[in-house]
Amino acid sequence: MIAFTQLRFRQDGHVAVLTLDSPPVNALTRTLNDELTQALDIIGETPDIRAVVLTGAGKVFCAGADLKGRAETIRHPGDMGAHARRTRECFHAIRECAKPVVAAINGAALGSGLAMVASADILVASERAVLGLPEVDVGLLGGCSHAMRLFGHSRLRRMALTGHRVGAEELYRLGIVEACTAPEELMPAALELAAAIAAKSPVSTRMGKHTLNVIEDMSLRDGYRYEQDMTAAIGLTEDAREAQLAFREKRAPVFVGR
Repeated sequence: MIAFTQLRFRQDGHVAVLTLDSPPVNALTRTLNDELTQALDIIGETPDIRAVVLTGAGKVFCAGADLKGRAETIRHPGDMGAHARRTRECFHAIRECAKPVVAAINGAALGSGLAMVASADILVASERAVLGLPEVDVGLLGGCSHAMRLFGHSRLRRMALTGHRVGAEELYRLGIVEACTAPEELMPAALELAAAIAAKSPVSTRMGKHTLNVIEDMSLRDGYRYEQDMTAAIGLTEDAREAQLAFREKRAPVFVGR
């Protein structure tokens, strides 16, 4: 893996751990944006990695866009369009990563941070976690489109129009996160989830995530038809045959990713 400056990478078995490390609050700088996109692209094409945990260093997951660096990034005609493109592609890199992504929300995830979380596949939160869209306070808009994947109509608009933030216990009550843990238990919980994914057939989880992304905006009829087609394709793989054989023989399957 390439050495990054604002992103930490380590591999734990078949699980990659990516830690946002842009002090003091892990704001989404241009550097962090580009490094995260690149890392996820590399992970997506690395066979030995089967799942990802994404978290933040310190007490904040990501406090949002780097407003201080915005003046340097957007100075000339065309800069705004390029900046917007880089930012949205960073979020899409999480959603479209071939490997499932578990977001371990260690603290505040605001604006861009919320968009990152909403782009992940499975969410777990520390008791210190909070999601919010504070852009209304600085004359901007945030990741409302991404937040719509997590929150209902009234709650989302309250967040976008007032800056209201939603804490971890409420996120768990609403079913937005899978767990609300003590801070020291967050990473073990996230790694346990990622390891459970990594233990499955990598071809099955890869094609399964792709299918879930595709059918998300389809009608029930079209979505289920697509899912059936993908199920048939997965069923032809070596891993599917191994899974069925292992089931009959009452043993653990050995997957090869084909």
